[in-house]
Amino acid sequence: MPAAEDSGRRRRRYPEQPREAQQPRRYLLFYKPYDVLSEFDDPEGRDTLGRFVPVPGLSVAGRLDQDSEGLLLLTDDGELAHRLTHPDYHLPKTYLVQVEGIPSKSALDALRHGVLVKGVTTAAAEVEILETVPDLPPRSTPVRENPAVPTAWLRMIIREGRKRQIRHMTAAAGHPALRLVRVAIGTLTSRGLAPGEWRDVEPQELGKLHRSLRALQQPAVQKSGRTRRRR
Repeated sequence: MPAAEDSGRRRRRYPEQPREAQQPRRYLLFYKPYDVLSEFDDPEGRDTLGRFVPVPGLSVAGRLDQDSEGLLLLTDDGELAHRLTHPDYHLPKTYLVQVEGIPSKSALDALRHGVLVKGVTTAAAEVEILETVPDLPPRSTPVRENPAVPTAWLRMIIREGRKRQIRHMTAAAGHPALRLVRVAIGTLTSRGLAPGEWRDVEPQELGKLHRSLRALQQPAVQKSGRTRRRR
């Protein structure tokens, strides 16, 4: 059968069907204050993200406890939220933690190599004791410190996401957490944000995050022995 171009007849043109315009995804960084829920509403009337972020349709990619502070990523991109929280990616999350007492070398080593939490040993973590108090915004409710007990600040990087994991870890090592502030999610940081403030993620920041996720996924794919098709 001859091709339409060779038939000598004028090809009929059909009008293009309009495509539904897709709204661009939103990616927001928010500094969660102390005593605020990582939810957008609460039937009990407690403070939530909705008080601070008047943007509909967002979800939290990795929550913080009510008594913890710091960085949250809010997005309507469900695929990215899944990748940020899925254990296959081992995305590092960085915390500054004030603890009771001065951890010994053995306590720090225990945190680094894994401690037993609810019958399960935590994965290896990066832990260092800070020589100076970090420059953080004051908490709305001051930390209750015992004058007779010294405190220390730790920088902890974990790649798991169990509920209240940092608090369980430091308690298991003999140093309960007094204050906990998340300062980074992968390559995203809380730099420039004050408690209760939010901003859009810059395109270059988002690109850097995606590149880091791809790099983190490779070892997991190789270890599993499976080949994943590219989309």
